[in-house]
Amino acid sequence: MRRADRLMDLIRHLRDGNLHRASDLARATNVSLRTIYRDMETLAKSGVPIEGERGTGYRVTAAITLPPLNLSMAELEALHVGLAAMRQAQDPDLAAAASSLATKLDGVLPEINAPTTLAVYPFADAARGFQHLPKIRSAIRARQKLLLNTGTRDRTVRPLQLDYWGRLWTCIVWCDTTRKFDELRIDQITQLRILPSLFVEEEGKRLADYRAARASHIAGKDEGSVAPDH
Repeated sequence: MRRADRLMDLIRHLRDGNLHRASDLARATNVSLRTIYRDMETLAKSGVPIEGERGTGYRVTAAITLPPLNLSMAELEALHVGLAAMRQAQDPDLAAAASSLATKLDGVLPEINAPTTLAVYPFADAARGFQHLPKIRSAIRARQKLLLNTGTRDRTVRPLQLDYWGRLWTCIVWCDTTRKFDELRIDQITQLRILPSLFVEEEGKRLADYRAARASHIAGKDEGSVAPDH
């Protein structure tokens, strides 16, 4: 498994907000404890809000705090989209103001590595996907299908939920093309269009079904053993 794929797999394990022991994460991803410690450090430096340490366990925190403000996910999305758009503005004053604001916000968010800036490795191009967030959120609310491309082929998907992982946005979807669930990185979407067709909840294609499948998958991995260090 590529390291970037393993890091995304770790995020999926931690997304429930529960405390996960490093040994359990190692078994689930088939790597050594030392590799898990390095991966946790990488995720934290990438802006994923990781809490915990060696010997106690790790969890992803749900809230993004900007003292003295508490930002909701929608507000954080608006902040990301706005800053990304203004940095590309033709007006040099607006572009400079957006960069200045991002720098100021960086200074008050040291505990989460400043999610308003462009991501560091391993998600360096996360800002590319910000333009798609309003359409995806609108489609989730209206239950409209999306036609999108992630670099290989066109796919028709049912968007179910947006998630934010410290500069990195993902979307859980049921893919009508592949007939299975997927968790797409928004920055990897090259084209996106809202389709007029609506979708209704169907058994096996709902967010609850995805969560149940993930829980079953993780439980199955936990029965494995730790592999040698990579």
